[in-house]
Amino acid sequence: MSNNSQVPNPAHIQADTMLARRFGKETVNYFSSSPLNRLSFLRSDHPFLSAAIKHPSTRFVVLKDLAPLTRSPAALYFAKLDEVRKLVPETVYDKSEEEIIKDHDSRKTEPHLIFLGVDETAPKEDGFNWKIYSGTPYFALDVSEKGNEEQQANAKEVLAGFESKELSFLQARVAMTFSADEAAIYAQARALTDWNIRNIYCGTCGHRTISVNSGTKRSCPPTDAALAAQGKPTEKPACSTRTTLSNLSFPRTDPTIIVAVISSDAKRILLGRSKRFPPHWYSTLAGFIEPAESVEDAVRREVWEEAGVTLSRVLIHSTQPWPYPANLMIGAIAQVSDPAHEVISLQHDPELEDAKWFEISEVEEALRVGTSNLDQAAGPGYKEGGLRLPPATAIANQLIQAAIKIDFLAEQNSSRM
Repeated sequence: MSNNSQVPNPAHIQADTMLARRFGKETVNYFSSSPLNRLSFLRSDHPFLSAAIKHPSTRFVVLKDLAPLTRSPAALYFAKLDEVRKLVPETVYDKSEEEIIKDHDSRKTEPHLIFLGVDETAPKEDGFNWKIYSGTPYFALDVSEKGNEEQQANAKEVLAGFESKELSFLQARVAMTFSADEAAIYAQARALTDWNIRNIYCGTCGHRTISVNSGTKRSCPPTDAALAAQGKPTEKPACSTRTTLSNLSFPRTDPTIIVAVISSDAKRILLGRSKRFPPHWYSTLAGFIEPAESVEDAVRREVWEEAGVTLSRVLIHSTQPWPYPANLMIGAIAQVSDPAHEVISLQHDPELEDAKWFEISEVEEALRVGTSNLDQAAGPGYKEGGLRLPPATAIANQLIQAAIKIDFLAEQNSSRM
């Protein structure tokens, strides 16, 4: 299949290899293939982070209540340090992680700040240089008006500065209008910010946690200086999370399957719709993987539960990070082995409003004129009543394209029908 045109195809990913010749080119889905080198091993290196955050080339992905700051609905705005300095003092990384944990005071709150990585495509002479690494550093910053009074006041001042430049925060349930590179950077920023927001308190003892590893881990400190103001010892009550070696919590990623189902004669595609979809809008079936369940088993279970269809062979096609809030969509293509297994039944799981088998020709027409986001109208040429499908930025669209072309199994094309 042809890759989503909005997603870049780095040369090394699409290079000719034995696997590429056997299985076809890799599908690069929207929100993936970030241009940033995450340099995850430097997230606890505070001298590196301190130097990076002060560099003139450094840029910030700014979020307010998880909405991204934009120049237009199609372009993120990457802020400079001077624009967010009220929320990001240059001393932010002066202390080591050990010192930050030791000096914890729950009366003091800081905005969520996350190191995302370095764009190494920037000219070396203009970018940030650290040992053998160079480029433009990127951070994510939450500027929501929350925390203590000082933090809220600083956030208001930063927000006023953005407003004076006629910048705005994109209010959309799902933001899929950015370029491929910007979408991947935004996805990382949103997912990690959302995780930090959801985990400001320890799930065991209920006390405040603090951000470490530049926003990619949270720790439950053993002491709190705020207790001294109440005439109490600064040591906090026992917490089982502090009995472990690391005393850390990590961001979660929820694996989810999504599948394009082919009929036994390979002439039809199974699609479903939920009640929230616009009229005539259908998509591939999806669901969460459960503990102790393989991807293939999850595909078969979800399709049977939702549509009553029994699947045979399941193939993994491609994956897509989905930052709403932190899913990894594992895309599959599967086929029914016997027409008797194609009978649709919605009586098991009432999640779907409808499920249907669509002829390949109808699906091809919908891919040509009927794709759109959920909140948008269909494309030019669409006739009311026709099938509508997800846009090319959605992995569902890519799976449908692959299922009707079977390009990823090129040598089998000739025997398909």
